Amino acid sequence: MARRLLGRDTAALWVVAFGVFIAADDLMVVATMLRPIIDDLGLRLPDDLDSTAWIVNVYLIAYIATIPLAGRLSDIFGRRSVFVSGLGIFLVGSLIVPTAGSFRWLLVGRALSAIGGGALVPVALAVAGDVFTGARRTKALGTLGAVETMGWVWGPLYGAVLVRLLSWEWQFYLNVPLSLIGMALAWRTLDGSRRSARRIDWSGAALLTAGLIALNLALLGQARIQSVTGLDELTGGGTTPAWRGPWMYMVAGAAFGALTLVERRRSRPVVARADDAPDPIVNLDLGLGWGPIAALVVNALIGVGLVIALVNVPLFVNVVESGKDRSIGSTALLAGWLLSALTVTMAVASYAGGVFAGRSGNRRPVLLGLVIATAGFASMGRSWDPGVATVTMASELAVVGLGVGLALAPISDAVVGSSGDDDRGTGAGLVLMFRLIGFSVGLAALTAWGLHRYSQLRESLVLPPVGTPGYQTAYGDAVLSITAKALSETFAGAGIGLAVAVLVAWLIDDGATTDGRSPGAGSPG
Repeated sequence: MARRLLGRDTAALWVVAFGVFIAADDLMVVATMLRPIIDDLGLRLPDDLDSTAWIVNVYLIAYIATIPLAGRLSDIFGRRSVFVSGLGIFLVGSLIVPTAGSFRWLLVGRALSAIGGGALVPVALAVAGDVFTGARRTKALGTLGAVETMGWVWGPLYGAVLVRLLSWEWQFYLNVPLSLIGMALAWRTLDGSRRSARRIDWSGAALLTAGLIALNLALLGQARIQSVTGLDELTGGGTTPAWRGPWMYMVAGAAFGALTLVERRRSRPVVARADDAPDPIVNLDLGLGWGPIAALVVNALIGVGLVIALVNVPLFVNVVESGKDRSIGSTALLAGWLLSALTVTMAVASYAGGVFAGRSGNRRPVLLGLVIATAGFASMGRSWDPGVATVTMASELAVVGLGVGLALAPISDAVVGSSGDDDRGTGAGLVLMFRLIGFSVGLAALTAWGLHRYSQLRESLVLPPVGTPGYQTAYGDAVLSITAKALSETFAGAGIGLAVAVLVAWLIDDGATTDGRSPGAGSPG
């Protein structure tokens, strides 16, 4: 039915877009549900701060680890099989979360939801690359970027409404019928043919998964800002368990090194491989030139900037509004609306960026978008203080959203469009993996910098003697001021990261030809 009404290619695009929206909603919805979830589980801040952070972190780690595997599996087993399976796993996780009787089972459910949701997005990008070429492909990728971003917008607002009118569990109960609808539509619409008869590279998959998990455990081990309402909640000390200490970076390096050795042999041209050799999980013979590699680096830097905005804007609002006697609910609503200024603008600009890239090539919209986003972050770093007006915050976030949105589709096209037909899922997985690694790096960096600057500024406070009239007022005002300053400096840091991305973006190719290979494709060099 969908194919008859829309045409086969367009129907396939909207079916995978439906899955992308569900996954994006589930990724962001916990932002406004974290407090009631914590309360229902009997956890308390700041004593259980480390545990509550893992409601977010376990999802992000599983999501990142799944994306490159799912992209490659779709190159081998077909887009429909992986997409439907992803929705099925997502459904199971959504059932476990609201019925979990303990914190550990809730984490299991969140991990399964992340595995299922993480499988949907790279397959969707690969489908867009399969069925569209040239300007139509960049437009389709812009559409998917817009839909994903709208899921980010919808998630926190939808979660806040459910918490107020029903309960947080309903988010996950409602995922069940949505997943079933998505599975039925995908089965009817997507191409069900197996794309390769070769065996899966299980050893490569294990090494890639181990490397990504170890890397993100190390990065997120102390990244805890996303579950607090103020930097002062993070000053209680404590130690990091050994299983996620700095030595995990060495584990990640060893896993990625072994992966490179294994995949180098398996990535030789098909004619040079044994008939029963498995397809590499990471094809090192993708033929990506400097342009696509530059796009991946830029995407990681965009991820750093995005996570700083998504995490620190609500934290900044919580800190500033706490001094105005606002209720928790009204503060959360204000933070949600401010983030909407970022994400709604980003969604509209993502579609516009795809259209722009189809007409002018990929480099121009990426450069324009990065310059605009850099200016927006620089302005935030300068103007966000305890007295900043709401309209100023919203307008500057909209500038950042405009810039980031313009860059998303052409960055995706620079990689997906330059991947061959048998490796398009792998290319799509790399696009998303680099952005999400940027998320993890940014979250770890902003935690470290925010705490460092908060402690540094706190030590420099000059206050009236303890117990004298006006001490409490002066202390409260000073803590509010230094917290806002520490957070605003992270916005300036995001601007510096995107300024570096502008320099890298000059290497991005202008666009791909209709046969799916970019003009600059080839070995890097």
